[in-house]
Amino acid sequence: MHFIDLKTQYQELKPQIQARIDAVLDHGQYIMGPEVRELEEKLEAYTGSKHCITCSSGTEALLMSLMALGIGPGDEVITSPFTFVATAEVMVLLGVKPVFVDIERDTCLMDASLIEAKITPRTKAIMPVSLYGQVCDMDAINAIAARHGNLPVIEDAAQSFGADYSGGGATSRKSCNLSTIGCTSFFPSKPLGCYGDGGAIFTNDDVLAKALREIRVHGQERRYYHTRVGVGGRMDTLQCAVVLAKLERFDWEVKRRLELGDAYRSKIAAAGIHADMVTVRTDRNSVWAQLTIKVDNRAQVQQKLQEHGVPTAVHYPVPLNMQPAYQHLCCAECTPNSQWAAQRVMSLPLSPDLDDATLDHIIAALKQAVAV
Repeated sequence: MHFIDLKTQYQELKPQIQARIDAVLDHGQYIMGPEVRELEEKLEAYTGSKHCITCSSGTEALLMSLMALGIGPGDEVITSPFTFVATAEVMVLLGVKPVFVDIERDTCLMDASLIEAKITPRTKAIMPVSLYGQVCDMDAINAIAARHGNLPVIEDAAQSFGADYSGGGATSRKSCNLSTIGCTSFFPSKPLGCYGDGGAIFTNDDVLAKALREIRVHGQERRYYHTRVGVGGRMDTLQCAVVLAKLERFDWEVKRRLELGDAYRSKIAAAGIHADMVTVRTDRNSVWAQLTIKVDNRAQVQQKLQEHGVPTAVHYPVPLNMQPAYQHLCCAECTPNSQWAAQRVMSLPLSPDLDDATLDHIIAALKQAVAV
């Protein structure tokens, strides 16, 4: 059993993927080939965002976004400690101080009600993290940002591409098109993944889009004319070709992820298993980048599941403000919910091609494991 079944997905999409790769090999434009812009246009249409700028990774997307906003030494950016290290790493690389806001226990998302107390004259942006496939309370976060001088909001949407959010409005909007800038990752295990590293940045701001496109190619406005400091941040053409092929069935995959999330929840409840799935708010959905539950005796549960052939993963066992490189920024006692979640979260297998028999096996194994 695979934790994330990329092999079956590849077999289902093999003709489309091979045709896309062959086209790149035939024209030979491996850097900034026509598939790059084609993918950007399709992602713009999918999210409803005016601009999409593909880049070399989700980490680079966050870094480039901070650079485009002119955020640097001495500035502060508010974010969550319960996330992958890249969220804070890019800030520190630019001399920016990450300011950590604790999470909600049920969703594991940044608690918007705690943000305002952390804002200072040095705050230059808010970076909420859309975790496990679900976006944060973006309307509340955007409202806070607006009250404090229209602070930019950068959605770290590495795990939530494809997710919907309404915020109580009549019309739902897509993750990556909910704030000043949205950043996502095409790491292979993400809801929409390539076969290496890749990412994308979304914005409706023309000035930011121009800056991001220049930063992506070493700060060039045109060849050998550098208007700003940049990076080598391009997503290569072959990886764009893979994502283009995967887009052909992405709507089906999102639908299937939603169905599997519902099935997991109902089967866990029906089996009387004492494990809480991450809560999904009624004004949004989750594309379940990780199907995450919370259990008290995690190590024992993982061991028992492994004995039944069920792989698991933990995202994330140590909050950033307890990591050696970042613990000087914020005391552990300041983020009690993050500490609590870090000791309990555990992710179970979920891929669009997961079949009913395998899901039933996972549930049966989980019931036995949790009972120990």
